[in-house]
Amino acid sequence: MARTKDTLKLIGARFGMSERKPAGALLLLWTEPPPMMAPNKRIQGSAMKHGLRIFLAAALLLSSVAASLAQGYPNRPVRVVVGFPPGGPTDVIARIVAQRLSESLGQQFYVENVGGAGGNTAAGQVARVTPDGYTIMAISTGFVVNPSLYAKVPYDPVRDFSAVSLVAVSPNVVVVNPSVPAKTLPELVQLIRDNPGKYSFAGPGVGSTPHLGGELFRLAFKLDLVHVPFTGAAPAVQATIGGHTPIAFTALPSSLSAIQAGQVRALGVAATERAAGIPDVPTFAEQGVKDQEAYTLTGIVAPAGTPKEIVDLLSREIAKSVARPDVSERLAVLGFKGIANTPEEFAARIKLEIEKWGKVVHDANLRIE
Repeated sequence: MARTKDTLKLIGARFGMSERKPAGALLLLWTEPPPMMAPNKRIQGSAMKHGLRIFLAAALLLSSVAASLAQGYPNRPVRVVVGFPPGGPTDVIARIVAQRLSESLGQQFYVENVGGAGGNTAAGQVARVTPDGYTIMAISTGFVVNPSLYAKVPYDPVRDFSAVSLVAVSPNVVVVNPSVPAKTLPELVQLIRDNPGKYSFAGPGVGSTPHLGGELFRLAFKLDLVHVPFTGAAPAVQATIGGHTPIAFTALPSSLSAIQAGQVRALGVAATERAAGIPDVPTFAEQGVKDQEAYTLTGIVAPAGTPKEIVDLLSREIAKSVARPDVSERLAVLGFKGIANTPEEFAARIKLEIEKWGKVVHDANLRIE
């Protein structure tokens, strides 16, 4: 009902109607059909046909209004919400996207940071704004993990949002302190098995993609391996450099410089292909460790009900941006690979990620109240 009200407000504003007294067919959407005066089948059939005509007329009106709104889009600045503080990967990538969209569409796309509850606060707010295309959201993997992880979240990632496009992905990587004797993932598995209770792994917080990737690894091999959560990726990597937590599961951007400097040793990349920044490090699958791919995703979504024409326009423009060499280079510096897709493909990816990580959260008995 709230979404219908938002849509009618949009239409009312377009045609100069008030919210209290919508005109014509719109009024019929708000009112209950009149009761039958008598149980006469002919009258009843006529009323049903009349109601169907009204419904079709209203649907055509809504469709034409949505198309009209999309034709002039954007005619004012567009807000790009990020659920994290400035400076992190999601924020930086959102600013890259906003800059390119501003240039290609001729209106300002500006980033607004709304931190809190691992991105839940921002998602809850965006889920309830008017779906007119003037508020969109840059998301990370937490967007699809949090509904399984938290006892309660203020949004549904499928019902409350329209997928626009994936923007970039970065794989998880397993690193160890140079003193750890294991040189490959199979050797690491055997080392942990031979020393029950001795080893732990660092990760940037409970429910982060690296943490869940570590849990997936632990569950797959039934290892006695304890997660040590840190307040962020940098402290987790530093703990491994110092040998306090000898193993770390991190997103590639967080550990790339330490790997390149030889402060930690990378054992495997949790991706379908090797990472450009560390081409000598094999993937999990190359070492016989199957079905362990774990990526940090960054993408763009809009509130559910945003006109499809606007969603498609944004998706096309994002794809053009990601294909630019300068954007690819900026993403590569961050440890990400630009990968744009269609709204339908991104929606399917979101559902796949929800199912995959939801199972890990359940099997590892993880919960944040």
